[in-house]
Amino acid sequence: MLEFTSEQKMLRETMAIFAEKEVAPLAYDIDRDERFPSESFKRLADLGLLGITVPAEHGGAGAGYTEMCIVTEELARFCGSTSATYADHADLCIDNIRRNANEDQKKKYLPLLCSGEKIGGLAMTEPSAGSDVMSMSLRAEHKGDHYILNGTKTFITNGPVGDVFVIYAKTAPEKKAHGVSAFIVEKDFPGFQRGKKFEKMGWRGSPTGELIFEDCRVPAENLLGGENRGAMVLMSGLNTERVVLGAMSLGISRGAYEFALKYAKERVQFGKPIAAFQLIQAKLADMAMEIELSHLITYKGAVMADRGLHREMNLVAAYAKLYTSEVAMRVTTEAVQILGGYGYMKEFPVERMMRDAKLQTIGGGTSEIQRIIIAREVLN
Repeated sequence: MLEFTSEQKMLRETMAIFAEKEVAPLAYDIDRDERFPSESFKRLADLGLLGITVPAEHGGAGAGYTEMCIVTEELARFCGSTSATYADHADLCIDNIRRNANEDQKKKYLPLLCSGEKIGGLAMTEPSAGSDVMSMSLRAEHKGDHYILNGTKTFITNGPVGDVFVIYAKTAPEKKAHGVSAFIVEKDFPGFQRGKKFEKMGWRGSPTGELIFEDCRVPAENLLGGENRGAMVLMSGLNTERVVLGAMSLGISRGAYEFALKYAKERVQFGKPIAAFQLIQAKLADMAMEIELSHLITYKGAVMADRGLHREMNLVAAYAKLYTSEVAMRVTTEAVQILGGYGYMKEFPVERMMRDAKLQTIGGGTSEIQRIIIAREVLN
């Protein structure tokens, strides 16, 4: 059985209150207007949660992945967009820099990111390189004290609003996967520009867009983790990313289930609450069971990450990403069904939660990719 420490329980209670009182009231407008959740982002910075895994000496909270998952989950109960924005900033950008940067890079970037003064993101996907990420075509050519980047990244969370990005590019194309490097890139570097902002089905308040590099000059000192070592930088964070995404899926599932459960107890048809009907009870029972299992596999992965078992958690991370994302889709769909016509209306949150849940099976490694990983692990 997984047991939270007293500090982790306190964090969960604090986040539950914060999310219900400050995040939930903004969720509808953020989704409708497709705008960055700036109010919640600032408050998360004030609470010291943006750099949750960063040591205090660099402006962070000095906590672990379990704490990051708790924050991500509680935010997702009410607003998938806010949770996605937080996870991308805190995990994909900040934690990537924490793990792989040299001391000068940490001192320069982590305090600004932890305080929320700068918004972070990660840019990996390209128009022709999604699941096959190592087929990326963005090039980085070393010239003197700079690298010159040319190419495009797409589907980048926080792309339209970010200030600092971890970017992957080919520095030795002939070496294929062994010729990729990672860089810390600022939005004000010459040759950097934002492209199209995408309109999405879900995560509408988490802005997604293109990043374009035209002879973009990146100082050589911003090379992250060493030249041609980008694959190692990338792989060092894939498992924790999948677990954090699992926490997001778990939060979406909980939010939809809790709303549907309350509705089923209050909605009267044929003279009694619909929760009294066995078919509704069966739906609620399945939802509750799958949420409990999602919790167990997600936090098993988080605990393994906190113990430094990154290689050993390959299978658990894939389990967590796959199972929780597909549960989120099932639970939100059933929540809409339980609410009936009301569930299809935008004024009720389960409609938004269902749209947000769909991306969980796509982003951060599709369900198909997770099944390939699981099959490879069990066969070996």
